[in-house]
Amino acid sequence: METNELKFLLKLLGCPNYRSSLSSLKYDGKNKICEDLGSRELVDYSREIGSVNILPAGKAALKADSAELPITEKERKVLESISKASGKISPSKITPKSLKAAKKQEILKSFKEKGLIEFEMKRKQKNAEVWITQRGLEYLRNDYTPKKGSNPVISLDLLNNYLRFLRKSVPVESAVVSSPDSGFEKVTDISDEEVLQTIKKLDRELGTDNYLPIFHLREKLEPPLSREQLDKALYRLEKNDQIELSTLLDPTHYTPEQVAAGIIQNVGGSLFFISVY
Repeated sequence: METNELKFLLKLLGCPNYRSSLSSLKYDGKNKICEDLGSRELVDYSREIGSVNILPAGKAALKADSAELPITEKERKVLESISKASGKISPSKITPKSLKAAKKQEILKSFKEKGLIEFEMKRKQKNAEVWITQRGLEYLRNDYTPKKGSNPVISLDLLNNYLRFLRKSVPVESAVVSSPDSGFEKVTDISDEEVLQTIKKLDRELGTDNYLPIFHLREKLEPPLSREQLDKALYRLEKNDQIELSTLLDPTHYTPEQVAAGIIQNVGGSLFFISVY
């Protein structure tokens, strides 16, 4: 790993949930670093549609009667604009120009689901975020070793980020609780079943209708559990068909910190809600 890539990762380790806006990271060549690390799946970043190409089904749809085509007139104009391009076309060149970028991306995604077009994703140009993936965290914790003869200059702040990350990663199989009666400390395990019962209890107390946001559970169980331990417990419960984890579609009702408490996925949005079967 190159020194600038290492520094980039260590900087992210100091950010909440190892996630940051790309614009706030002051690094020369950060876009290339971000994409190089992304190609190795050590980080991921916000993406948007980069280029679009119409498929035979899309061309056939345009020849069909408008009344038979299950799309609006505005969507038809978008599809026509794509069909007129000699090859791939970027979303910014797709008409009508008055269509907002977010709405245009939404239409293009619906076209892809219908099999009318195909597109390639690229790094988002505005308001992009970057985060360390689970694979990246495992690499830093278990696999990274400096190359022999290398002498990377790492600031104390970056070193501190790494040390705090390693300390959080130390397995904590049980919580130590003081016993006022006996005067000594006893060890009490937090099992997956106890995690499940905590989910049920919080859902009842908070009235979340079997859609408990993960941040409530983190507030209750971290510590003694680490973030990684709780994530693994939730994955085990889901694998055993005891709970279901689902993504958050509309983040406007939650704070950035609450949204960041979700479980980041390499593809798609973060897992945010817990439902009990």
